[in-house]
Amino acid sequence: MADINSNAKIPPQNSGGEATAGGAQARDAEAAWDIIELLFFAYRDFVGDPDAVLLKYAFGRAHHRVLHFVNRNPGMKVADLLDILNITKQSLGRVLKQLVDQGFIVQKEGAQDRRQRLLFATAKGEALALKLAALQTERINRAFGELGPGAHEAARRFLTAMIDGDNREGVLRQIARADRAKTRG
Repeated sequence: MADINSNAKIPPQNSGGEATAGGAQARDAEAAWDIIELLFFAYRDFVGDPDAVLLKYAFGRAHHRVLHFVNRNPGMKVADLLDILNITKQSLGRVLKQLVDQGFIVQKEGAQDRRQRLLFATAKGEALALKLAALQTERINRAFGELGPGAHEAARRFLTAMIDGDNREGVLRQIARADRAKTRG
């Protein structure tokens, strides 16, 4: 399934189709080709391990992301999941229906607001989410092992810096909240 990003930021371009970032920024962008390509290849391999497992269920990467975030955030609202994934309601609806129909996720009404749809991973959904996370954790730990002490914190700082500045704090709060919920549960 294709990745859909409805709020993609595209740099302004001149009449020749080139980004108008300015001299120094253009040189920086030129120097970043290796990092751009390494990110593409790293992402390919990072999601490739789970892709093989997901294929057995006829699921794709969108299913993986939905299952990941619902498992990490039990009781999350569909609206919150839409914000996190930055996909269309239609795309989420299709993926969510498959996960619900196959017993990986359940939807419940909100206690205070019955219009809310709260999402929970079932035992089957949690088992699959953990299996996929284990594959990705193994790859991450191999890389950290090659890099040595401080690799985890350096990676965390780099990836945090890659997130748009106006979203960073919210993302970090979400991760911390999910971490706290898992340690209590």
